Amino acid sequence: MSRRIHVVFIIFLIVFIIIIIRLFYWQVINSDGLKGIAEKQISTTLDIPAQRGRIYSSDKSPLVINQRSYLVYLEPHKLKNINQTVKIISKDLQTDESSISAKIMNNELIWISVARKISEDKMIKLKNEKLEGVGFINEPKRFYPEASMAAHLLGFVGKNTKGSDQGYFGVEGYYDNQLRGRDGFIRIEKDVLGNPILSGRYDEIPAELGRDLVMTIDRSVQFTAEKKLLEGVQKFGAKGGSVIILNPKTGAVLAMVSYPSFDPDDYVNYPSNYYKNPTVSSSYEPGSTFKVLVMAAALNEGKIKPDTIYEENGPVEIGGYTINTWNQKYHGKISISQILEYSSNVGMVFIESQLGDENFIKYITQLGFGKLTDVDLEGESSPDLRPLNKWYKIDYATASFGQGIAVTPLQMIRAVAAVANGGMLLKPYVVQSIVTDGGKKIDTQPKVIRQVFKKEVAAMVTEMMVSAVDNGETRNLKPSGFRIAGKTGTAQIPIQGHYDAQKTIASFVGFAPVDDPKFIMLVTINEPTSSPWGSETAAPVFFSIASELFSYYGISPSS
Repeated sequence: MSRRIHVVFIIFLIVFIIIIIRLFYWQVINSDGLKGIAEKQISTTLDIPAQRGRIYSSDKSPLVINQRSYLVYLEPHKLKNINQTVKIISKDLQTDESSISAKIMNNELIWISVARKISEDKMIKLKNEKLEGVGFINEPKRFYPEASMAAHLLGFVGKNTKGSDQGYFGVEGYYDNQLRGRDGFIRIEKDVLGNPILSGRYDEIPAELGRDLVMTIDRSVQFTAEKKLLEGVQKFGAKGGSVIILNPKTGAVLAMVSYPSFDPDDYVNYPSNYYKNPTVSSSYEPGSTFKVLVMAAALNEGKIKPDTIYEENGPVEIGGYTINTWNQKYHGKISISQILEYSSNVGMVFIESQLGDENFIKYITQLGFGKLTDVDLEGESSPDLRPLNKWYKIDYATASFGQGIAVTPLQMIRAVAAVANGGMLLKPYVVQSIVTDGGKKIDTQPKVIRQVFKKEVAAMVTEMMVSAVDNGETRNLKPSGFRIAGKTGTAQIPIQGHYDAQKTIASFVGFAPVDDPKFIMLVTINEPTSSPWGSETAAPVFFSIASELFSYYGISPSS
């Protein structure tokens, strides 16, 4: 008997301990979760969308603002004639009746979102129907005063998986947390039937405005670049193209254009591959524009001098491969400056051999190739550099004139800007300040990554680039009286392990005025059909834009 009592006691003790542990779990460990469940049962929450921050160009002209629009909602318990109400809403908003009816049938909801971001005209029309149980909340919609201008820079606002506004691509994506603000809400206590309790708890947290962005983009420069690029793409029968214009002294982006583009207000009707910004997300082989960097590296290391002479007598044989000049012409004894003027591939093989393979890798790394520039735009990518154990003699040779090495347009123009500004590699940026709701400005400061070239070397290479413009293939395109440093580039496109002789990416990079550069510009033209050469496609676009910039900045011809 005593033994049975002990067994029963032990069983009761175990059950008691389990109950105590379970109560401890509910009341202490999981108390917050139970409170949340209870809160949902006795109250309902109505979100108040925050107004997204605006985006301005450098002169404070609006690029993206918020247009008045509305969210339409229903309160089912207030509806007197559900079928009639649904029909009227469906007709006025041009929405499906069945989807509205299905939402109303959910007895647990006392507030139902019917339509979002409807225009003020539609809101007024529906409001005039005087339907009970139908309400409206101000829900701003993105509006683009300059239409599709700077689309790749701006990005667009779409919906995330939760149905909330979210920025994608460009600055909308990169600065989404700054722009979106913080949504508010209204919490209303309800009874057991789901009806609001008039004397119950009512909490309201107002929405916080998003922060505004002031970009480095000059609206006039951006407009000019877009207009001239489109004209060039159409004139030369190209597949596409891009233009980047930087302030070489700060890294600020003055304009950034890619074609084809899209309309951020109607992005859903464009192919999704148009959304990415090719200037920061697509790679290409730079061709002869890369020569100025290899030349600067060799001069910086003291491996060549301004008076170094090269014997350009014919093709060069390397590892079983033959390297020729682009036009099959050879000029005998030429200076290193003439190597750039003639855009001599064999001359650049000589320059790289003097620089040395190890130094070549060192400089392309110091110039930022193979790494992100960290520009403040969503979607930047960087092609990887070939692993060191995969570099062969022919690879160094071809890379010396910009073939067999991949870069993004932004990486390329940033590297050449190090020649324009006296040798400094800068971090590029597109937002010059963030403005809080209270008016406080948070400015972006220019950032020097490192000094790559000596000032005197940068000055020497600059003069070589001036000579390349004055005496090279583009001499008849240059606006009279201006000193412009520049270099053409023409690179074949690699396809399935070989180069397509018929398809090229033509480019031109340059800066001006030489003594005090106000801008550096890179133009790329993708697969032009009228001519494959950069001197006949990209260069005309460059000089056409440069002429406009000279006038816009009030730059006079040199005396």
